[in-house]
Amino acid sequence: MALTFAVDPAFDRALRDGITDLWVDVSNAGGAVGFLPPVTGEEVRAELVKHLAGMVEGRTHLIVGRDEDGTVAATAFLTHNTHRLMRHWIGVYTVMVHPRHQGKGYGRALMEATADAARALDGIEAIRLTCRGGTGADRFYSSCGYKEVGRVPDAIRVAEGDDRDDVIMLLPLPR
Repeated sequence: MALTFAVDPAFDRALRDGITDLWVDVSNAGGAVGFLPPVTGEEVRAELVKHLAGMVEGRTHLIVGRDEDGTVAATAFLTHNTHRLMRHWIGVYTVMVHPRHQGKGYGRALMEATADAARALDGIEAIRLTCRGGTGADRFYSSCGYKEVGRVPDAIRVAEGDDRDDVIMLLPLPR
């Protein structure tokens, strides 16, 4: 089974609900996507609205992967840098693959689709992402070609006494 990817698909209620469900499931499975479990759909929808506002303004692009039955199985959001001296790179946020699809290569396929989407944008030379240390995500992103370019120790407080590094990674996009 493979995913079908779309960049900036038409946004409707089904897509909104699919992303919300994915985000809740990933968060509640312990995924490092901005929430700590337990999280509800209402909490996620409030954060999703911020991504949607960026999409409406043209600052954010959605990459969505659907499985064979059309269910949202993976997402990533590319966000343009608004600083006039840094517009040559783009950030990737909220990278998610549904927990039931872990180990199937969907994450790597999502990162390839994300890089392809970034390459299609004018003037973009690199993708930057951050990830929570201690999750293994940095090893995964390294296997996708990203290089660690910085690390802020103990920048993410998961719980009292459980601080994690904020790992900064970069993927140069050859011209």
